[in-house]
Amino acid sequence: MTKSELVKQISYSTGIDYATALTVVEAFMSEVKSSLADQEPVYLRGFGSFILKHRAEKTARNISRNTTVIVPEHDIPAFKPAKEFVASISKLKNI
Repeated sequence: MTKSELVKQISYSTGIDYATALTVVEAFMSEVKSSLADQEPVYLRGFGSFILKHRAEKTARNISRNTTVIVPEHDIPAFKPAKEFVASISKLKNI
């Protein structure tokens, strides 16, 4: 499902117009991004958590030049689904 399809589905299921649904979806994504940029996780009960995972510095290989490259430490965004969310998906696959 793409962002456009998600907005259409929200618009259809809630009865609000497409532009309003698009504004809400974009505002949600913006708030998640800004919270993670401020090192604050986002917890959505029953759905999951948007968190930052820390990656330590490591050495890697550039195989095209056959050289060693140092990858600096960095944080990456990640999503951890809630137990209820995982359970609901598992029930759907068993049908």
